[in-house]
Amino acid sequence: MNSQLQYHIEQFFYRNAEACDAQDWDAYLSMFSDDSELHLPQWDSEHVYTTDPKKSMSLIYYPNRGGLEDRVFRIRTGKAASTIPMPRTLHLISNVRIAPLANDALEVRVNWHTLYYRLQTAEQFFGRATYHLRPDGDSWKITRKHVLLLNDTINSVLDFYHL
Repeated sequence: MNSQLQYHIEQFFYRNAEACDAQDWDAYLSMFSDDSELHLPQWDSEHVYTTDPKKSMSLIYYPNRGGLEDRVFRIRTGKAASTIPMPRTLHLISNVRIAPLANDALEVRVNWHTLYYRLQTAEQFFGRATYHLRPDGDSWKITRKHVLLLNDTINSVLDFYHL
């Protein structure tokens, strides 16, 4: 991979994190393709996680962007009691690794760490994520986001904006 592509991909993920932290849901959603899949599997054991969201339990699974859009709708309308008040979040992205896929698509692996504050309590989630990106003009669209949550003992609400 060349350094210019590395830079552009890193900037894409920094903008994605920034949109989520700012709760700029329109900008955040616009980074996902209509057919994008989001999967946060459940751990079966200490080192084995579920792989098929249609046959095994998942912590979050949206087969397309409509699942994210529904969550955003519920947040905006106040119909998600678990998001009142919304937490303040800070997403940190590191170790961005890029591999080519067919048709100019990319697979990007990242490590992530989300700090959040809600109801006078500061907590964190962290893990690894694998994204599939499709070229879209001079940027990219996320077509798949597969997230491994490494600290899956969850003391509070867990939602897409924590990942």
